[in-house]
Amino acid sequence: MITPWFPLCVGAALACWPAAPSRLQAALEPPATFRFPDVWRVLRWLLPAAVAGLLAGAGGAIAAGVLTLAWHQERQAHRRTAAETELAAHTATALRTMISELRSGAHPVTAAEAAAEVVPALAKDLHALATSARLDGELKAPALPELATAWTLAKRHGLPMAEVLQATHRDAEARLTSARRTRAKLAGPQASAAVLTGLPALCVLLGQVMGASPLQVLTDSAPGQLLLVAGSILLWAGTAWCRALTSRANLR
Repeated sequence: MITPWFPLCVGAALACWPAAPSRLQAALEPPATFRFPDVWRVLRWLLPAAVAGLLAGAGGAIAAGVLTLAWHQERQAHRRTAAETELAAHTATALRTMISELRSGAHPVTAAEAAAEVVPALAKDLHALATSARLDGELKAPALPELATAWTLAKRHGLPMAEVLQATHRDAEARLTSARRTRAKLAGPQASAAVLTGLPALCVLLGQVMGASPLQVLTDSAPGQLLLVAGSILLWAGTAWCRALTSRANLR
């Protein structure tokens, strides 16, 4: 007899698999290390599948693991989109501050330090750029590649830095506006996808209230267990397909 613990552990491992960090996360967050709270994170993802395994057998455990994975991936996608939009807004603000400082006669290093005070989220990269420029080193900034490229271009060719940053700022503002507009347009389809994802559970509950006893079929019979697993996999595939379509729309 196959116990639900093996697929349960596999599902928990997939749910806790680290996603690729965004530029903002890579710039602001220190390298991750394994700590005791991470053990609680694994247990937190195991708990829904363990409870489902006790109540609905192996099929319920696998289904709960798959649905937990789907929920975790959706949450990560929303966080990633929000972080990218926030980074774009911070970048536009930092560029706008530097342009204002440069046009008032400030040195680029002073302008970068002033921008670091205005945008604390990017202070580390801005201070790194200022230090590299002061020491005449290579300008690098993981969270601000556009600024580093524009600064290097202006320094190498002797161009007015304020004008170069102004063009970069226009590009950043255009990307931010496009991202916000796309996010607003996708709010309706994403809400519809969420409603459609929850419909199977609603239908099962409705059938239970009407006396059809779908829960007994799903939990007490082998075909029901197979249908429970198949349905959860299809729900996960549907959420993954919606994320792919959303990502494609964001790229455009």
